[in-house]
Amino acid sequence: MPQITLPDGSHRQFDQAVSIMDIAGDIGPGLARATLAGKVDGQLVDATYLIETDADVAIVTSRDEEALELLRHDAAHVMAQAVQELYPGTQVTIGPAIEEGFYYDFAREEPFTPEDLVEIEKRMLEIVKRDLPIEREVLDRETARKIFTDLGEHYKVEIIDQNIPEGDEISIYRQGDWFDICRGPHLPSTGKLGNGFKVMKVAGAYWRGDSRNEMLQRIYGTAWPDRKQLKAYLHRIEEAEKRDHRKLGRQLELFLLHEEAPGSVFWHPKGWTLFNLLINYMRKRQDEAGYVEVNTPDVMDRSLWETSGHWENYREHMFSTQTEDERVFALKPMNCPGSVLMFAQGLKSYRDLPLRMAELGKVHRYEPSGALHGLLRVRHFTQDDAHVYCTEEQMEQECIDVIALVLDIYKDFGFEDVVIKFSDRPQNRIGSDEIWDRLEGALINALDSMNLDYKSFPGEGAFYGPKLEFVLRDAIGRDWQCGTLQVDMNLPERFDISYVAEDGNRYRPVMLHRALFGSLERFFGILLEHYEGKFPLWLAPVQAVVMNITDKQAPYVEKVEKMLKNQGIRAQSDLRNEKVGFKIREHTLQRIPYMLVVGDREVEEESIAVRSLGGEDLGSMAVGQFVQMVRQ
Repeated sequence: MPQITLPDGSHRQFDQAVSIMDIAGDIGPGLARATLAGKVDGQLVDATYLIETDADVAIVTSRDEEALELLRHDAAHVMAQAVQELYPGTQVTIGPAIEEGFYYDFAREEPFTPEDLVEIEKRMLEIVKRDLPIEREVLDRETARKIFTDLGEHYKVEIIDQNIPEGDEISIYRQGDWFDICRGPHLPSTGKLGNGFKVMKVAGAYWRGDSRNEMLQRIYGTAWPDRKQLKAYLHRIEEAEKRDHRKLGRQLELFLLHEEAPGSVFWHPKGWTLFNLLINYMRKRQDEAGYVEVNTPDVMDRSLWETSGHWENYREHMFSTQTEDERVFALKPMNCPGSVLMFAQGLKSYRDLPLRMAELGKVHRYEPSGALHGLLRVRHFTQDDAHVYCTEEQMEQECIDVIALVLDIYKDFGFEDVVIKFSDRPQNRIGSDEIWDRLEGALINALDSMNLDYKSFPGEGAFYGPKLEFVLRDAIGRDWQCGTLQVDMNLPERFDISYVAEDGNRYRPVMLHRALFGSLERFFGILLEHYEGKFPLWLAPVQAVVMNITDKQAPYVEKVEKMLKNQGIRAQSDLRNEKVGFKIREHTLQRIPYMLVVGDREVEEESIAVRSLGGEDLGSMAVGQFVQMVRQ
């Protein structure tokens, strides 16, 4: 006689084992029709799952967060069924739900074409209309192996042999005549999937992600609760393609990437101007916040990274080299150990704390070639690191100050919608549980005292301390993780650093690791896509272009350019022998905020005709008047 406790605290008693669907029906027929799955004591289960003992139960409908992953997982199964119905002999391998969609890997000799993808999507819609019940069945190992061997599905046999431990049950899910190995859960029927999905593209993928294995064909799709949300997502994708920072970087002559230096950026003059604007802005904000700037070497001995724990926990991401005297060095993937060495130099007093040491350091991290992505995933980048050394009593206030600073900085760049993620102790960590309790408490208390909401991500902290991550939402609704704050009492212990307290005894300082932009290269790419290259005036690499109509005005154009530069405005001249309309179109495509046209009348009146990037004619005005307008 299980007693079911619902999320509102109410209880329902049943005389025998009861399914999620039975409970929903007992509450009301409307809820039963809307039921997709359930949660039993926090675990997601099928709607047919039987409950035999007392349990906390929640009914999952399309309104719940968990429903989206269910939809996407089912879309993958429906797509696999469609492929095998259309192209007999195709083997299925794995097909998970992923962020914003799903995929399935197929083994097929003939490559899928764009026309095939259209047919697959049509067949998926037919399978949804069939409203096939989705049913779970448990098989013993030998039966499962025989079924898939007889079907010629040798990838499935390999999954049974290598991925499912002896003694574990093997479950399959059937929808009509089609079935696949899966842990589930799934929707009650294919009809519940609806029509908010689309087959997107096909790409190559190695079996088990290993280049030594055979190449499979991976078909990607996206799935949403309804067509309206699908349409909104496709619009975002279209906007994202228009805003692709790699394309804009070439078009606006900001930067290029070359195979001769994979994962590293070649900055062109305009891009380097903007990059340095970001650096100068950060230097000013950090100076105002009481930071001192330092710089540490790019290459340091292996022993340093062994002491810090990076050699053991981060080795696969590090570039290293051995010199003729057999010393092993590593290009620094992080600035932290170098900062600790600087703190260790000389005697530190409690009066020196908090000591806020900032470093705009170049770091190098090995990323697999396939993971590199423009400015967003690189191997060589600049990190706006800072390390704050403080007493344990100062730790919470320093966290508050960092959080306030990072949120205020993001506002200056147009990011008001910021999500804070809190990640606590990972399984692979250094330091005692007592230390982790204190570190995690400091971050949570800081957020609570500022009345800031946050999302928890258990087990995702750094190996040396818990962390906060700051996620920005851009102009088209995409999320970008940028800044981080980590609190650490483990590196100070490993490096044996201390300060002399007021009582004359030595104590370990707390170490805060803090980045605001994070990677400057990545932040640059995010800004470029956020603004689609139309930067706010203060960030525009070139703020104004002065152009002539005929060669007669050339001397005056050069004079105006010089006047503007003397007033701190980033200006250029365009004296090409081209029609002024052509010049205006070109500089509009280059996203220049102001175009200043000079003809005979402007020379005579010592003025300029001003046109904005948006095409607005602001009329003629004196150079000084334009300077005042720009400054405002």
